[in-house]
Amino acid sequence: MARMAGTAARAEALLGLGVVSTTPVAGGDICTSTRLRLTDGRGVIIKTRPQAPDGFFAREADGLRWLAEAKGARIPAVLAVADDCLILDWIEPGKPTADLAERFGRDLAETHRAGADCFGGPVDGFIGLAPLPNRSLPSWPEFFASRRVMPYVRAAVDRRALTTVEADVIESAMRRIHDFAGDPEEPARIHGDLWSGNVVWGSDGDIWLIDPAAHGGHRETDLAMLALFGAPHLQRTLDAYTEAWPLAAGWRGRLPLHQLHPLLVHAVLFGGTYGARAADAARSLLDGSAAEA
Repeated sequence: MARMAGTAARAEALLGLGVVSTTPVAGGDICTSTRLRLTDGRGVIIKTRPQAPDGFFAREADGLRWLAEAKGARIPAVLAVADDCLILDWIEPGKPTADLAERFGRDLAETHRAGADCFGGPVDGFIGLAPLPNRSLPSWPEFFASRRVMPYVRAAVDRRALTTVEADVIESAMRRIHDFAGDPEEPARIHGDLWSGNVVWGSDGDIWLIDPAAHGGHRETDLAMLALFGAPHLQRTLDAYTEAWPLAAGWRGRLPLHQLHPLLVHAVLFGGTYGARAADAARSLLDGSAAEA
């Protein structure tokens, strides 16, 4: 009860409006989320984390605003941001449908097509609570290997979530990344952490994206994460995406390459079998079985 009162007071101070009601929101193991009803009738969500890493909520807010500028996939409005919290418009959840999935595919392609200035971004960010190095490099293969794979390989080994043998397999794949990366593409404006939990199927008939690790990247990365962890009506989304903006030949065979990053992040944060799965993905690239999928 005291926490709810403190959360409401924090929102009132930032928004300049009263809070009528507070409701805990289930899910999420990084932040505490609370739905608030304001005196002007609006619903908002406040995400809080005491002693959050420096820039944690600011980077999320920047990413949401940057994705919203693309006018593709829908993004909740950022209402306030501080060192310890972030306040967004509340999105009322609805049910996944095939028609919504088709619209999502087209909208995601539009977001990606908005592009980025470089591979990476102006500042480092976060994916979950893990640091996300964003210093740009000239090509996507260089950026992916140096900023998205090898730092997490080292961290996973340090945390005993990846064996040295498994790390060697992934490093071997990264030495040959130009063999697997496909034709060069310009930087796309990507969400960067697009698993199904960060896709809200709204009751308003829209799909909304939340909790980004946004940066200039390869558009296949977002699709690979959707495929890795599963999403409702995924094939309908992929079909609509490729109709709106066709992918380069062989993209399905490149999914394991793009999935290395989220698997390694999960190995660092959660341990379990994620490290072994990352090594298996790297082996499938090296032995050619991924290309045959």
